[in-house]
Amino acid sequence: MVFYLVITAAIIFLMAFSWNNMAPVYSGAKDSKQINSAVLDLVSIQDGYARNLQAASLTEGSMCNIELSLPDVSFLSFGVDPDPDINGNLSDSSWIVENNTIICQYKSGVRNLYHIDGDTIIFKKGKLDNSTGLWVPDESVDSTGIVVEGPISGTFNFELILDDGKYTLSHF
Repeated sequence: MVFYLVITAAIIFLMAFSWNNMAPVYSGAKDSKQINSAVLDLVSIQDGYARNLQAASLTEGSMCNIELSLPDVSFLSFGVDPDPDINGNLSDSSWIVENNTIICQYKSGVRNLYHIDGDTIIFKKGKLDNSTGLWVPDESVDSTGIVVEGPISGTFNFELILDDGKYTLSHF
């Protein structure tokens, strides 16, 4: 009886130990699936209708809604590298524009880069214009690109706009 209890304890210990090693791999695979789905959604609106900011139109441009749940992520960036020296501080160096990319950096420092194939996608941070009720580019931001700091959870909306060029504007 004692022999079987020892064998059972050893099996439970090995399962717990292996789960601790496998959990980050499973979490990373789940995160990659969500981000790859986001890439497909962003590509799908690029050939759609772009709302012209110069026209007084109330119609929306092509939009996509991306649902993300990334609890172990330090930041997720669209079209920009906010931490080129990879020290975890997003404000100590200038951001590097990287169109057609999504960078996912984990709290552990591990970083994944997702390339978006196709035409150039330029991301701009948006802000809601209270006078018109429409989303417009946030002019207070110095560079193009969008950074969402973690933990990340929720729906993120993007719209295709024309404003002296074609941009993908965030609605968050």
